[in-house]
Amino acid sequence: MAKKRILWVDDEIEQLRPHIILLTEKGYQVETATNGEDAVDMAGRGGYNLILLDQVMPGLDGLYTLEKLREVAPNVPVVMVTKSEEEELMEEAIAKRITDFLTKPVNPSQVLSICKRLIEGKRIVEGKLPQDYVVQSGRLRTLLMSGPHWKDWIEVHRMLSEWDLELDEHRDAGLEQAQRDQRREFNLEFGKYIETWYPKWLQDEDPPPLSVDLVADYLYPLLASQKQVYFIVVDCMRLDQWLKIEPVLRDYFDLKRDYYYSIIPTATPYSRNAIFSGLFPSEILEIYPRLWSEGADDERSRNRYERDLLDNQLRKMGLKFRLGPKYVKVVRASEGEELVQRISSFAQVPLVSLVFNFLDLLTHGRSESDLLKELAPDESAFRSVMRSWFEHSSLFEILRYLSKRKAVVVITTDHGSILGTRGTKAYGKKDTSTNLRYKYGDNLNCDPKEAILIRDPAQYKLPKLNLSTNYIIAKEDYYFVYPTHYHEYLNRYRNSFQHGGVSLEEMILPIVTLNPK
Repeated sequence: MAKKRILWVDDEIEQLRPHIILLTEKGYQVETATNGEDAVDMAGRGGYNLILLDQVMPGLDGLYTLEKLREVAPNVPVVMVTKSEEEELMEEAIAKRITDFLTKPVNPSQVLSICKRLIEGKRIVEGKLPQDYVVQSGRLRTLLMSGPHWKDWIEVHRMLSEWDLELDEHRDAGLEQAQRDQRREFNLEFGKYIETWYPKWLQDEDPPPLSVDLVADYLYPLLASQKQVYFIVVDCMRLDQWLKIEPVLRDYFDLKRDYYYSIIPTATPYSRNAIFSGLFPSEILEIYPRLWSEGADDERSRNRYERDLLDNQLRKMGLKFRLGPKYVKVVRASEGEELVQRISSFAQVPLVSLVFNFLDLLTHGRSESDLLKELAPDESAFRSVMRSWFEHSSLFEILRYLSKRKAVVVITTDHGSILGTRGTKAYGKKDTSTNLRYKYGDNLNCDPKEAILIRDPAQYKLPKLNLSTNYIIAKEDYYFVYPTHYHEYLNRYRNSFQHGGVSLEEMILPIVTLNPK
């Protein structure tokens, strides 16, 4: 393996011979320059893995040399070695994209440490990755064998999601397959757990935070203490997708991340209406029968009353405002751009609720678009697409604006999605609902190993539209296919992102409170 090359720039380079000898003994090839002009010339010829740069030199000083180095070697890490700890100097160096600092007098171990981290860090991490993954897998299996509580399932999902992102950074085909296998194993057990415990939760037996609790648990305390709140719901956002964008926001906000469980079905008419109303679907049916009689199989039509549902929930809580709450739904990019232009007009509004539908549209659109399938062929690529969208979105622009205000932002999602890879047969009449991960209709049936058959909707607090209404909810990564034309539809929807069922990805979701720094 070729030696890693270091360029050390210092006008008193002879005094650094002990450090250079140590680095040479550790396998690095160290070349030196005593002034900025030579350093820029040498760096321009390429081949260096790291540059150590003295701040104070005759001729070109460290900061000017740094600026020139960034022109000729923009991707090489540069560490500034300085006697000064002045904040102004550090800020100027950071603005010129310095990688790190060392403060004189430096000792050999400090130099070796920073060289290892910046030159060999990725290789060292990837070398330890399999060992760390085995340790984590052991911890997760111990949790599984102990009969996990709902809090344990949150921990399982968090750890799995963090490993998803780790493997995005350090691609390893063997570990990626192990991760897929592990997720499938845990979703199998999670489906059994939900089938046993979900009806008990609805009877108030040790329930986790559910969709119906979000406004009461997270918005009410803030509003009651006279805080201005922006409540943002990003439709169809998974935990791993949130983790992909969370670092972008840490420069602007102090974040507190919590978790909750979506109600089932994990689909917009059920889960998002439950958030805004504080009610389960069967309770909504009693109070707002129009929701279920209009647009029987149209998700968007069933979410037309979110503003009214939220207003009624806040009224029941005894919250009264001089200015009424605002609600805005963003579906198209033009609507987002318009919202950016008028966000400042909400400065005196106590509660502003914003719903962003881009991810849900992308999730559904990917099934129909070869281009989107090429852009996001798997979950890792989908996370990257999501982050790219976010960094250029009206949502991010609005959040940056809010980071300069005194408002508190609460951001969450209504449900996640899962990559459907296996079909399971659904049995029902022609007028059965068309959703791939859940269905309702008259006298439906399914394989009980692969889906939950809900004969009594009242047990799950789901609407019963007539005497024979029942539901089937897919588990793991299954999606429903009718026996007629089975293979045609099996192939059409394989490897498409879907929601409505029972999986870690769809049910366990982030809710994050952001306070401006």
